[in-house]
Amino acid sequence: MALSRFDTPAENTWCPGCGNFGIQNALKAALEAENLDPHEVLIVSGIGQAAKLPHYVNTNGFNGLHGRALPAALGAQVANQNLKLIVATGDGDALAEGGNHFIHNIRRNLDLVHLLHDNQVYGLTKGQASPTTPLGQATTLQTDGVRVVPINPTTLALAANCTFVARSFSGDPAHLKAMIQLALNHKGYALIDILQPCPSFNKVNTLKWYKEHIFKLDENYDPTDKVKAFEMSLKWGEADGIPIGVLYQENRPTFLESFIHISKEPLALRPREPEALQSILDTMTIK
Repeated sequence: MALSRFDTPAENTWCPGCGNFGIQNALKAALEAENLDPHEVLIVSGIGQAAKLPHYVNTNGFNGLHGRALPAALGAQVANQNLKLIVATGDGDALAEGGNHFIHNIRRNLDLVHLLHDNQVYGLTKGQASPTTPLGQATTLQTDGVRVVPINPTTLALAANCTFVARSFSGDPAHLKAMIQLALNHKGYALIDILQPCPSFNKVNTLKWYKEHIFKLDENYDPTDKVKAFEMSLKWGEADGIPIGVLYQENRPTFLESFIHISKEPLALRPREPEALQSILDTMTIK
């Protein structure tokens, strides 16, 4: 395989057959296709197997706390909106510990690409149920089956008024690359719910299972129809199949565009004059 400028020498510790490899390769291919340089990209993550992605892609990277990737991403974007911002989380990282951040940063319409690695279990901590694990499915912890109705990331995102909602599959690299490129060129919050196998802990939603149930949205599908997008987001499993593609897209001002004083020039590039703050600091000094 040809070397990419987005390759790193870091030792990869994902399990053999993990869907994260497909996501990593599709992301690097999309960044190459968009002619981005490593210094122009920032990948922010939390904790988990998916959150190791910044280690394995040669860009700027930041590992935050479990479920807290989006607050860190918001801070980074306020400091330098010139960076192409990518957030990488697992389904647990984004929707359990990070559930409130997920909803409210979608509402803000941050300008970022959110790669949600959705393997329907907690892969790093040995396979317990995540928020997307199907009802009744047995796991290493819920041995008699999950008793909580799962969250559908795409439906939740639509309800929170996300401006770009897509679903893709780690086992279809060409489709995933195309979705990432579309997301990179969208101005606003671009969510891609990426279905992926976890061969170590999810013995139900395997690569074979996904290939038997996934279908691509046809060329006549209208991604501006929100009612239809909700309908497509809810299709799942044996009876309906699982549609992949851009479910919904709209244009709306981004979060930073509503702040005139920081929307034009990145804070990180402005001259720093610490002495200008001295008078303020002096008022805080205890005498």
